Amino acid sequence: MILMNFKGFYKSLAVIALPITFQSLLQTFVNMLDTIMIGQLGSIEIAAVGLGNQVFFVLNMILFGISSGGGVFIAQFWGKKDIKGIRKSLGIMLTLVIIVSFVFTVLCLVMPYKLLGLYSPDAEVIAVGGDYLRWVCLSYVMFAISFAYTLSFRSTEHVKLPFVSTAISMATNVVLNYVLIFAAGWGVKGAAIATVISRFIELCVLLIWSHTHNYEACGKIKELLDFDISFVKRFAKIAIPVIVNESFWGLGISVQNGIFAHAGTDAITAYNITGTISQLTWVFCMGFGNGMSVIIGKKIGEGEKETAIGYAKRSLWFMPLLGAAVGIFLLPLSKTLPFFFKVDGNILETATQMLLVLIFAYPFNSFCMNWVVGVCRAGGDTVFSAVTEIITLWGYAIPFGLLAAFVFHWPAIVIYICVTSESLIKGTAGFVRVLSGKWLHDVTK
Repeated sequence: MILMNFKGFYKSLAVIALPITFQSLLQTFVNMLDTIMIGQLGSIEIAAVGLGNQVFFVLNMILFGISSGGGVFIAQFWGKKDIKGIRKSLGIMLTLVIIVSFVFTVLCLVMPYKLLGLYSPDAEVIAVGGDYLRWVCLSYVMFAISFAYTLSFRSTEHVKLPFVSTAISMATNVVLNYVLIFAAGWGVKGAAIATVISRFIELCVLLIWSHTHNYEACGKIKELLDFDISFVKRFAKIAIPVIVNESFWGLGISVQNGIFAHAGTDAITAYNITGTISQLTWVFCMGFGNGMSVIIGKKIGEGEKETAIGYAKRSLWFMPLLGAAVGIFLLPLSKTLPFFFKVDGNILETATQMLLVLIFAYPFNSFCMNWVVGVCRAGGDTVFSAVTEIITLWGYAIPFGLLAAFVFHWPAIVIYICVTSESLIKGTAGFVRVLSGKWLHDVTK
């Protein structure tokens, strides 16, 4: 039986992972077009929008923590075909993401310049970024609701609708970006308004199609809110470590942006360009890691624990190999930077060097993402993964980066190597944990 399940491993993984990957690739490609369009305005605008999106990045990590924690329950309930459990899990997710995104929206409307002042001392960058943030924050609640539904649909193996809704949204965003940034002459404000409109369209497509086609996660408000204290406690036990994990990870990455921003506008611009380009390949690792989480969680819910363990062990070599394969494409991508970004040559040189460092880091990064999200989180082992990620990021990467930037005053590429090397430590801890089998828990019982 286990052998038969292993024969279908790659097919099951591909069916789930590829639509997720293509959705993320499409979204990343459009985000890259955003950066390229804004890049036509100058380095100040690139840095300003990059910093403005750091606030969204922190929100995104919190939302991912809430939804990913809920996804643990939904995937295992899906294995049991427990529709009621799926819907009340989504209900908790929606309640939390709406509250959090509303708080972020209010903060960005009231104090956008103070928020960006936490990342950069450059007054001009803060002024431009604050204007962008005050408009783009109007999309936060809509994005949060779409995010929760998308994670729920993925966990129940409905992966095509999120891809289609993203495609429609992104196409709208590209057209509106061109019209509002250049034709209307609104600059970064136009980019923000285009984002708000496109996210509204994405939410409408998700909700209308899923409810009219009776997706399992979609229920009436009464069904979504039909959770009691006992279930909330079980949900919190699994989800809170994930929320803390993603929140601290998002905050940590945001602090890293602050480190590069204080190292200079050229440094943060190169860092933002590197992140934009690398996402074109990183989406494959994320897609397969998230796909791994769905098929492992489903097997646990079906009671096939030995198969779930076998899938996890197979990922020990599969995900690093995938990371190495897609990382190679960063080399030709690094040659395209002068065609897309109108910035100084030293910025492009630094960004190219960062991409070369990533080529060597990708196998480790891919494995780390997989054991945290694809294996341990699917098995309800959220405390161990949270503690490990927080310790390696806040106890190693950030202090090392701060020393490199503020004490030794090393160049941006050396700072980048310091913060990137964290994956070596985290990967070792994850390898031991996966082999131990202690990560597997049936959270639905």
